[in-house]
Amino acid sequence: MDPVSTGFLFWDPTMILLIPAIVLGIWAQARVRSTYKKFSQIRAASGMTGAQAARYLLDRAGLSDVAIEPVAGNLTDHYDPRAKVLRLSEGVYGSPSLAALGVAAHEAGHALQDRDNYVPMTIRAKLVPVANLGSGMLFPLLIGGFLFGIKPLITIGIVLYSFAVLFHLVTLPVEFNASSRALGVLESSGALHPEEIGGARSVLSAAAMTYVAATLASILTLVRLFILSRDE
Repeated sequence: MDPVSTGFLFWDPTMILLIPAIVLGIWAQARVRSTYKKFSQIRAASGMTGAQAARYLLDRAGLSDVAIEPVAGNLTDHYDPRAKVLRLSEGVYGSPSLAALGVAAHEAGHALQDRDNYVPMTIRAKLVPVANLGSGMLFPLLIGGFLFGIKPLITIGIVLYSFAVLFHLVTLPVEFNASSRALGVLESSGALHPEEIGGARSVLSAAAMTYVAATLASILTLVRLFILSRDE
């Protein structure tokens, strides 16, 4: 068994491909933490909390049927399109900060996408089951493929993981569009004053880079698997 065949388990030259994604990921996470911390200490002039701002924006959009609930954790905010529930983390739900309003409005933006049947969001929802399968089965399939020389298992693993990569790619327009909608409604509704929009934009831009880093990591991982499979 040659070193290249087991490279996905140990060190091999193709791991260099992952370095840009690792560096970008570390930088993006650090930027999110620092930016969120900075603007979570600045109170919005409107005095609205994240939950109040989300409720206001949803009602303006005719989405009074979408519920808002607190959820445990830090930056665990998300919109559940199946339950029609917008869940806000502890630091966002009751906070009147620029960061909280930006995050809350971003999640409200996902509810607007759901209302409008935004195509990338619909595609992403359909990809969830197979993307989870691809991510979950990749490692065991590669163990069988590389360690025991079963090439079909490697091929199946790569094909399934390709759906996970596609999921990441589709996620980018979904997240960027939600942020764009968020900033637009925050300003047009008066929830944030014009001079406050920059703070919310900084928080959402920092968060967006984590999705870019995750997408880059998935693409480079797929490229690495193709290279290793050719040498198997």
